[in-house]
Order: sequence, then structure tokens, then C-alpha cells
Amino acid sequence: MTTKITQVAAAVIERPGEFLLARRPAGKPYSGYWEFPGGKIEPGEDARAALVRELREELGIEVRTATPWITREYAYTHATVRLHFFRVSAWDGAPQPLEDQAIAWQRVGAPDVAPMLPANAPVLAALALPSVMIVSDVARMGMEAWLEAVSRRAPGERLLVQIREKAGGMQALQNLLSRTLARIEPFGGRVVVNSDCGHFAQAHGVHLTSRALREAAGRPQAALAGASCHDARELAQAQALGLDYAVLGPVHATASHPDARPLEWDTFARLVDGCALPVYAIGGMTRAISGEARMHGAHGVALLGAAFLD
Repeated sequence: MTTKITQVAAAVIERPGEFLLARRPAGKPYSGYWEFPGGKIEPGEDARAALVRELREELGIEVRTATPWITREYAYTHATVRLHFFRVSAWDGAPQPLEDQAIAWQRVGAPDVAPMLPANAPVLAALALPSVMIVSDVARMGMEAWLEAVSRRAPGERLLVQIREKAGGMQALQNLLSRTLARIEPFGGRVVVNSDCGHFAQAHGVHLTSRALREAAGRPQAALAGASCHDARELAQAQALGLDYAVLGPVHATASHPDARPLEWDTFARLVDGCALPVYAIGGMTRAISGEARMHGAHGVALLGAAFLD
């Protein structure tokens, strides 16, 4: 018997450092639980159109900017739902509860309302990931110059750093990791270490190379785990392992990987459509085009040489 899946459009309504949650009103399943605003997609209706309609009816706002994000499926006792999330960053009007529901702005990474719908946990974890991943560039910049650049960024930007240095030895990597953690942890930053560099217990997690991803039989024993992907098969493997994020590319041609065939935005968008994981775009990225990346379904961008350029 085929399980009927209810298609739902869900909104992450964002303002700097915060997002909006709504409490389900009395008379509905899970009444009193907090969720992301949104509602059912009607037959033949586009997911974004459903989002716009639902937010108008539920909160009285007119959506101006909504970008596709992740898609999560969850089996409740009363229904199986597929949640198509959009990040809503611009709208007209002030959100107000028009359907007997309470609403509350929450801090990213530290929501304090309860109880939450069970499907929310991985979504909240994904939302807490920074929009920029900085990939270490010590081989080119030198350790002191790179660390100084990280130090300048850390106070004003919650950082996710991937240590990816393939030369220098374990002692040098340990030194780099320790000094990076000292600079970003006080500001809420996190560090993952590329799997080619070895295992370091100090790090917050591990970033699998595409080869390590293909060979993995299960999720790494790490609080935060992600992977580099280049195609649909690798992206599917990252989801099957239950990783926290993926990095997909190269989107554009890059000097660091001159032989790699670039995906370009249309292929990137097709590959991440329906993906359950937040996906960073890599390859020819800059902070200036992070908005374009989000329009094509990216969570954010992964930067090497452009990491410290505005």
C-alpha cells in the first residue's frame, strides 16, 4: 500500500539573527506545538505560490523574496508530510496571528519555545549553520596571515571553517586547528576537519571527501558531519548517511580544479531540488553572489581564496 504524502509549503521567515515560529491552534493535530508557518499545497499549485497564499492568510504579509531551501519528509501519527522549506527574507506588512495561533521570534541556534513539532529538530540544526563556509587556505596565504584574517572575521560573523591542508604533517595540522578554534569558538564558530587530514577530537566535526563519502558505510561518529559532492549519486549518499550538510560543485570553473567540469547554476539547482540537507555551493563563489546561490537552492557558499573579500 502506497503511503499518501501531504505536500506542505513551510516558511523560514528571517530577520537578522532571528526567525519566526507559530504555535498550532486548538482543534488541530499537535495543538499547542510550535512549527514553521505555512500550509498544504493544493493540487496543481506551485509550492512557492502556496507559500505566498498561506502566509497572506495566516500572517497577513505579502512575500517579496522567498528562496528554496531544504525538503524534509516526516511521518506523524495522523499523516506523512513532505515539507518544502523556503527562506523568506523580504515581505510587506508586519506578521500577525490571523488564525488563532501565537507567533514568536526566535534566536537562530537558541530557540526557547516548547514543545516543538518532532519534525523541527533537523530543520533547526540546518538553520543554525552559517551561510558561509571558509575553507582553509594556509598553503597559499601562510598560517599567520590566514589566522589573522580569520580573527578579523570572527567577531562579526558566525563562522564554519573547514580545515583542508594536505601538507605539513599532523603536528602542523594540530597547531592550525587549536589556533583556529581559539579564534572562533568564543564567537560561536565551528570547525570541521577534512577527512584526508586525519581525525582530531578537538574539532566539532568531520568533512568527508567525495571518495570517503562513497566508501562510508555509516555516518561518522561526529557531532557535525558533512561531505563534498559532485553529482546526484554523491548527494544521495550524503542524505542516506544522515549528514548535516553537503558542499556541491564546482559551480563555475576554478583555478584550483581546472580539469573539473563546472555544473553551472541550472544543474546545481536541479541537483539540490528536493534535497533534505542544506547544500553549500562551491567553485567560483564570492560573498557578493551568495544571494544568487540562495536563489538556486543553496544554503550558502563555500569560499577559499575569496573568503576574506567583501
